[in-house]
Amino acid sequence: MRLHRLEITAFGPFSGTETIDFAALSDAGLFLIHGQTGAGKTSVLDAVCFALYGKVPGVRGKADGLRSDHAAPGVAPQVVLETTIRGRRFRFTRWPAWERPKLRGSGTVRENARVLVEELASGRWSGLSSRLDEAGDLVERLLGMNAVQFCQVVLLPQGEFAAFLRAGAEERRKVLERLFAAEVYARVEKWLVDSRVETGRQAARLRAAAESEADRIAEVAGAQRPGAGPVPSPRRAEPGEQPPEPVEELVPWAAELAGQLAAVRSVARDLSAEYSAALVQAREADEQGRALADRQRRHADAQRRHDALAGRSAERAALAARLEAAVRADRVMPLIDAAADRERRAERARRRATEARAAVGALAPGAAPEDVLGKAERDRRDEAAGLEGLREEAARERRLTAEAAGLARDAERLQAGEEELRTQLEELPARVEEHRAALEAVRLRVAGRPAARQAVHDAMERVDKARRRETVTAALARAEEEQRAAVDRAQELRDRLQAIRQTRLDGMAAELAAELAAGEPCLVCGSREHPAPATAHADAPTREDEEAAQRSYDRAQAAREQGGARVAELRAERDGLLEITQEPLDALVAALEEAQAALKALDAEAAEADGLQQRLVRAERELSQARQERETVLQRLAGTRTRYEELTTEAARLRERLDEARGDDPTLEARIDRLSGEAEALRAAVEAARDEAGAAEALADARAAAGRAAEDAGFDGVEQARAAALTEAARDGLQQRIRAFDTEEAAVRAALADPELVAAAALPTPDLDALRAAFEAAQHEHNEAFNALRKAQDRCDRLAELGGRLAAAVAAWRPVAERHAVAFRLAGLASGQHPDNHRRMRLSAYVLAARLEQVVAAANERLARMSAGRYALEHTTDKAAADGRRGGTGGLGLRVADAWTGQSRDPVTLSGGESFITSLALALGLADVVTAESAAGTEIGTLFVDEGFGTLDEETLDEVMGVLDGLRDGGRAVGIVSHVVELRARIPAQLRVRKERTGSTATVTV
Repeated sequence: MRLHRLEITAFGPFSGTETIDFAALSDAGLFLIHGQTGAGKTSVLDAVCFALYGKVPGVRGKADGLRSDHAAPGVAPQVVLETTIRGRRFRFTRWPAWERPKLRGSGTVRENARVLVEELASGRWSGLSSRLDEAGDLVERLLGMNAVQFCQVVLLPQGEFAAFLRAGAEERRKVLERLFAAEVYARVEKWLVDSRVETGRQAARLRAAAESEADRIAEVAGAQRPGAGPVPSPRRAEPGEQPPEPVEELVPWAAELAGQLAAVRSVARDLSAEYSAALVQAREADEQGRALADRQRRHADAQRRHDALAGRSAERAALAARLEAAVRADRVMPLIDAAADRERRAERARRRATEARAAVGALAPGAAPEDVLGKAERDRRDEAAGLEGLREEAARERRLTAEAAGLARDAERLQAGEEELRTQLEELPARVEEHRAALEAVRLRVAGRPAARQAVHDAMERVDKARRRETVTAALARAEEEQRAAVDRAQELRDRLQAIRQTRLDGMAAELAAELAAGEPCLVCGSREHPAPATAHADAPTREDEEAAQRSYDRAQAAREQGGARVAELRAERDGLLEITQEPLDALVAALEEAQAALKALDAEAAEADGLQQRLVRAERELSQARQERETVLQRLAGTRTRYEELTTEAARLRERLDEARGDDPTLEARIDRLSGEAEALRAAVEAARDEAGAAEALADARAAAGRAAEDAGFDGVEQARAAALTEAARDGLQQRIRAFDTEEAAVRAALADPELVAAAALPTPDLDALRAAFEAAQHEHNEAFNALRKAQDRCDRLAELGGRLAAAVAAWRPVAERHAVAFRLAGLASGQHPDNHRRMRLSAYVLAARLEQVVAAANERLARMSAGRYALEHTTDKAAADGRRGGTGGLGLRVADAWTGQSRDPVTLSGGESFITSLALALGLADVVTAESAAGTEIGTLFVDEGFGTLDEETLDEVMGVLDGLRDGGRAVGIVSHVVELRARIPAQLRVRKERTGSTATVTV
C-alpha cells in the first residue's frame, strides 16, 4: 500500500480544506511530520485510518464527533485519500456523522456517516461502492488486516508498545489476540469443551435409555438390574466432566433372564397340548349329536311339504292354460297393431290434403287436377329464376349507396380533424420546451437520493436488529424461568420413580406370591407347596404405577432437555444481536424516522422528475404524431372526395334498371320471394293428394291381414285375440308361480329320497344338553392351560423385544461414548487440564506464544543494531514468571538479555531511551510478522513512526535513524512523527502542521 494524496476538510483540528501530497513525501523515502503540541500531527494519521476503515485508532475513536469545532457552520467534514493497493489506484471519500444546522428554523439535524469508493481505470474514476460495510470488507480483503492491525503495523504507536513491553502476560494476550485474530483458537477451545459437554450429555442420555430398557427387563423377569442401587444424591457430575462408564454387561444379563423364562414357557406348552386334545374330542361328540338332530328335523319337514303339494294340483293346471292362450295371442298382436298404425296414417294424410287444397284456392280452380296445379307451379318457378340474375346488381347498388354515405361522413370527419391538428401544431412546441426546462431543474435537486436511500436502509437494519434484540431478551427470560421449573419438575418425578421402584423391589415377594396356585409349581423354587406366601400391603405400588411414573419422568426429562436447548439458542441469538447494536431502540427509531423523512422529501422530488420526464416524452411524441397525422389526413381527404363522386354515379345507373324489373312489388327480392312461395304451395298440394290415396289403400290391406291371423290362431275374431294377450310383467308372474310349484315338488322328492335323512329318521334322538355340558367343561380346562401358556409366551416375547431394544440402545451408546472419550481428551489438551499437556497451556495461549516468539526474533534483528549489540529480547514460557502472579497466562513472558552483564532483566528496569529503542524494535518486528500473516503478505509502502525520539542520545539516534533508513529498501516510505528539533536538520522532506486560533493548517516541504 502506498499513499498518494490526502485531503482533509473540517476534520479534527483542521477547520478548512488541507491537501497533503504524500506522493512527493514518499519520493524522498524518509520524511518528518512535526509541529507544535496539539497542532494535529496525529490527526493526520487519524485521517488516513478513517478514510480506509471509517474509524480512528485508540481512545480517539470513541469520541462523539470527528468534525472540527473551528469549522464554519454548515461545512461538512470530509476525508479524501488516494492510495495504491496491490497495483490498483483507489480513492476513498468518507464523511463522518455530524450535526448540521436545519435548513429551515433553528436546531440541528444528524447526518449519518457516508462513504464513496472509486477506482482509477483507463484514465477515469469509476464508483465501486457507497455502502459502509462493503467499503470496510474491500479494504480488509485488499490489505489483509483489520483496523486494529493496521494501526499497529502501519502507524506504529510507540506509547502503546512501550506499555506492551512492560505489561503483564494477560495484557499482552489481549493485544496479541487483536493483532493475530487468535479468537479462532479460543473458539476452538470453547467448541471442544462444548463438544465434550454435548457428547457427554448424549452418552449420559443414551446410557439412561439403555438402563431404562434394562429396568423394564428386570420388571418383566422379576429380577434386579446389575448396578441398580439406592437413589443417587441430587448433586451429580455434569455430562462431560468424567469419562463414560460401560453398560455392555447388561446385554448378557438380559440373555440369561430370557433363558430362564423360556424353560417356564416349555412346561406351559406341554400342559396346553394335553388339554387341547381333550377339547377336540368333546367338540367332535357335540358336533356329531347336533348333526344327527338336524337330519331328523329335515326328514320330518320334507314329509309335511309333500302332503301340502298334493292338495294344490288344480291351481297349477289353470295357470298353465292361461299362459298357453297368451302365447297364441302373441302371434296375432303385431298384425293388429300394424292395422291400427295404418288407420292413424290415413287420417293424417286426409287432413294434410284438405289443408293444401285450401292454401292454393286463389291460384287454381277449386277442384283442379294434379296436372293443372303442376303447370301453375312451373310457370312461377320459371319467372323467379329469370329474376334471380338481378339480385347481385341490387346488392351492389345498396353497397355503393352505403359506401358513398360513409365516404361523405369520412370527408366531414377528416376536415374537422385537419383543423384540430393545425391548432395543436401551433401550441405543442412551446409546451415541449417548458417541460424540458422544468425537468432539468428537478434533476439537479435529487442528485443525493442514493445516499439518502442507503442511510434509510442502514437505519432500518439497526432498528430491526434492536427490536429482535428486545424480543429475544424477553423470550430468554421466560425460557430460563421455564427451564428452571422443568429441572425441578424432572428431579421431583425422578425421586418419585426411584421411590416407587424401591418399594416394588421390597414387595416383589408379594407380587410373585399373587401368581401362585395350589398344586402348581412355583416359578422361583419349583415347589408345589406354598405354606406361607407373602401378602402385599393395601397401598403397595403396582407395575402400572411404576410405568406411569416412568412415563411422567421421561416426559419431564424431555421437556427439560428441550428447555435447555431453547435457552442456549436464545442466549446465542441475544449475544449476537448485542454485538451488532447496543443502542436504545427509541434512539434508533428516531434516527430511522429522520432518515425516512429526508428520503421521502427526495422521493417526492424524484417522483416529480419522473412525472416531468413522462410529460416531456408525451409532449414530444404528441408533436411528432400531430405532424404525421395532418399529412395523412390531407391525403385521405382528397382520395375520399374523388371516390365519393365515382360511387354516386354508378349507384344511380343501377337503381334505374332495378325499378323496371320489380314491377308492382316494393323490391326485386320481394317479387322473387312471392313467386317462390306460390310455387312451393302448389307443389305441396300435389304431393298431399298423392299421399291421401296411398294411405287409404294400405289401411284396407292391414285390416284384412289381421282378421286372417286371428282365425288361424284359434280365436273367434280380432277382439278375442286382443283380450287373450298379456303384458310382459303379467306373463313373468305366471311363469314364476309355475316354476315355484315345480321347484318345491323337486326339493321334497329329493329330501324324501336322501339315504342319510332316511337313516337318521330310524335312529333314536340324541341328548344335546349332556353333550354341550361335556364340551364346555373341556373348553374351560383348555382355556386355563392356554392362558398360562400365553402369559409365559408374552413374557418371553416381551423379554425378547426388550432384549433387542437393549442391544440397540447399547449399540447406539457405544459410538457416542467413544466420541465422548475423544472429545474429553481433546478438550483437556486444548484447555491445559489433561495430563498429556505437560506445559499446562491453553491452545490459544500456545498459538500466541508462537506468534510472540516470531515477533521477538524479528525485533532482535533491529534491536541488536540500535543497542550496539548489547540488548536482546527473550521469550519465556514459564507461567509464574510470565505474569508475576498465580493463574497467569503461560507462554507470553518477555525478558531483556544484557550482553554486558550476562543477565536477563525485567523490561521495567530499562531507561527511557532503552525502552524506546526496545519498543521500537518490538513494533517493527510485530509489523513484519503481522504483514507476513496478512492475506498474501500485503506490501506496506508507507509506514509511520509516532513520537519517542526525544529520549535518545546522539549516538543512539544515529543508530535508530540508520535502522529506519533501512526500512526504505524496496521503495518503502517512512514517516516520523516528532517535534525533536534535531530531526528537522536530518530529514529535509517535511510535513509541518501549525495550530492557529481558527484551526490548524498543513504544509509540505521537500
